[in-house]
Amino acid sequence: MSELLRRITVNPKQCGGRPCIRSMRIRVSDVLDLFAAGLSAEQILEEMPDLEADDLKAAFQFSRF
Repeated sequence: MSELLRRITVNPKQCGGRPCIRSMRIRVSDVLDLFAAGLSAEQILEEMPDLEADDLKAAFQFSRF
């Protein structure tokens, strides 16, 4: 497993068991939806200050599986 993918967590008791970023209640799908809506990485990090740039990279890498 890549180091980035370690940032993705799955807990059946959190967010319906959907993949989240670093055990926060920020789902991978939420991050990907923001990119799909046209937001840049900088805008997403501004909107969600708990996220780090590597979290965004991890979401992209996770989506390839």
